[in-house]
Amino acid sequence: MLKTLLVDDEPLARDELRQLLAGHSDFDVAGECGNAIEAIASIHRQQPDVVFLDIRMPRISGLEMLAMLDPDKMPRVVFVTAFDDFAIQAFEEHAFDYLLKPVDPQRLAKTLARLRRETAPQTLDILRCRPPLEVVPCHGVNRIMLLPLAEVEFVSSRVSGVFVQAGDGREHFTELTLRTFEERSALFRCHRQHLVNLRAIHEIRLGENGMADIVTHAGRSLPVSRRFLKPLKEALGIPG
Repeated sequence: MLKTLLVDDEPLARDELRQLLAGHSDFDVAGECGNAIEAIASIHRQQPDVVFLDIRMPRISGLEMLAMLDPDKMPRVVFVTAFDDFAIQAFEEHAFDYLLKPVDPQRLAKTLARLRRETAPQTLDILRCRPPLEVVPCHGVNRIMLLPLAEVEFVSSRVSGVFVQAGDGREHFTELTLRTFEERSALFRCHRQHLVNLRAIHEIRLGENGMADIVTHAGRSLPVSRRFLKPLKEALGIPG
C-alpha cells in the first residue's frame, strides 16, 4: 500500500484524480491539500510515499515547494499540470513523473505501475544540490507569512516546534525542520537546537570549558556548543 497525498488548489482537479486513483486499491489517498504550505506540513506529519503535485498554485508554486522539503522525508513527486511548458524544469527538479490535465487514465496507469516497481528509497543526494531557500513560510493567526531568509537571525528547535527569530525582534513558527534549513540555506549550526545567520552575529561571548554564547544585532542570545565553537570561528575568519 502506497500512502498518497494530493496537492492542488482546485478542488475539482483533486476530485477527478481521487476518482481515478480509486480504481487502484494499492494507492491510499491519505490526504488532500489546497496549497503548498498545507502540503509541507502534511508531508512532515504523514510522510506519504507519493505526492501528486500541481505546479501553478497561489503564492508558492509546486516547483518552489519541492525545494522547501526536507530531503530525508522526500516522497516521490508526480507533477500534475495543465501546462506542458513546465516539463523540462519539473524533471530538472527530479520529479518522478509529469502528467498533463486532464489526466488520461491509461497514462496514469503507467505512472502507477512504475511507482509500484520502484519501492526502494529514492536517492536524495541530487536533491541536496538545488538552490537554497529564499523565503521561509511562517504560520500566524489566520495567515501565512513568507519571511525572506536574509531577515532571519536564527532558527531554534523546541519541544513545541521550530521557531524563526527575525531581525525585527519577532518570533515566528514554521513547519520547516532544522535539517531543511541546514540543507537548503546558509544558516550555520552552532548548537544541536540552533542554526544562526552569520551576518546576524554581533559578538561571541566566551565562557568556561569551551562554551560560548552568541549575541545577535537584535540583542538576543543563543548558546554555542563546544563542538561547534571552532567551526564557527573558522566560518567567521576568527583565528584560533
